[in-house]
Amino acid sequence: MKLKTKNLLLILLTTLLLVLGFQLFAFGDAPVKADTGDTVFSIFSIALVFLMTPGLALFYGGMVRKKNVLNTMMNSFIAIAIISIQWVLFGYTIAFGPDFNGWHLFGELKWLGFNGVGGAPNPDYAATIPHAAFAMFQLMFAIITPAIISGSFAERMRFPAFIWFIVAWSTLVYDPLAHWVWGDGGWLHAIGAIDFAGGTVVHISSGVAGLVIALVLGKRKGYKAQPMIPHNIPLVLLGAGLLWFGWFGFNAGSALTASDGLAITALVTTNTAAAAGLLSWVIVEWIHRKKPTALGAVTGGVVGLVAITPAAGFVTPLSAIIIGLSVSPICYYAISVMKSKLGYDDSLDAFGCHGIGGMWGAICTGLFATTSVNPGGANGLFYGEIHLLLVQLVAIVATAVFSGGLSYLILKVISCFTKLRVDDEEEEEGLDVALHGEDAYPDFAPEHGVVL
Repeated sequence: MKLKTKNLLLILLTTLLLVLGFQLFAFGDAPVKADTGDTVFSIFSIALVFLMTPGLALFYGGMVRKKNVLNTMMNSFIAIAIISIQWVLFGYTIAFGPDFNGWHLFGELKWLGFNGVGGAPNPDYAATIPHAAFAMFQLMFAIITPAIISGSFAERMRFPAFIWFIVAWSTLVYDPLAHWVWGDGGWLHAIGAIDFAGGTVVHISSGVAGLVIALVLGKRKGYKAQPMIPHNIPLVLLGAGLLWFGWFGFNAGSALTASDGLAITALVTTNTAAAAGLLSWVIVEWIHRKKPTALGAVTGGVVGLVAITPAAGFVTPLSAIIIGLSVSPICYYAISVMKSKLGYDDSLDAFGCHGIGGMWGAICTGLFATTSVNPGGANGLFYGEIHLLLVQLVAIVATAVFSGGLSYLILKVISCFTKLRVDDEEEEEGLDVALHGEDAYPDFAPEHGVVL
């Protein structure tokens, strides 16, 4: 009788342990809940980065002639609409889906239509915020990149051609490139290239694509023969201020968490490099042209922001000062000297600012990155390692060749069924009226007291 009782107790104890074991196993497999603070931080960062594209519209809009301001700004706003839909349908899964077939080139179509992209975190990318928050944050990068491109061909590209271009370019260039650098299994990520917030993915790719479009379209009518000065500098300054403001979300938000100090480090380096870039441009312009301009000052701030983008979460504030001080003379030369010598018409200097600035920023990441700032990064050349600099150079070349080559092919395909450039009469009239039937500054008719 005692033996049976002991056996029964043993069976009950074993059963209890098994039940507890299954409960523990089930608990371990339960979806991890998002952290409230990090989720709020991610939502705020999404809003900041979104604001950058309307800010870019103002920045670009003020730099063109008044007859083209609405078309120029419309290029940014149409990018918001088109890429927002493309990203949900298939763009996000190409960029961040699980690596397709081990090719390390683009993601599987697992998340078509945002299927499975919900409130639970995806630990492969961000363990403390909802998967949907990560996807929406990345969407804001995908939006502003083709909008940056539009600065290179301002005042001469047909609106339908641009629509076709951004759909094809985002799908065939941006999304795979984002997978290469940031995606789970991307080949540039695998060889050790680092890009904190988009130096290669956003700036080099858009700058090079813009240069290709400028070359394919040719120069604006009257380029170098008649004045093509910005029509509204205050608008440019307002746009630059919004860009600077939104860039805090662009870079600091790329930490994807507010809890470990990396976000504030990225914010400090971002502001520091922008300030150094602005001061450096003012000095260079003052020396070269004898007068510092407001347009030059904010351009320097923007190129400082561009250059620090890939390095923001990997370098010290002192390194950020060096990056900002050094990028402005380089971009100033590209815009003031190199463009004139080579003879291309990059209308608003998308290549000179974003392409050249992004390349310098990627190189500086390979020079100044240190694991003392970010253990998840790598040490650059000035911290005793040459490998990072070498793979950064590989990333720069690969990005430029990929974006430039495919941009040219996309343009050639589009030209087979629609014209790329406006007619001479439309260009002379202005794209606002010719393409959109609107005038940003309509004439005032005093006799009627109304605006026509």
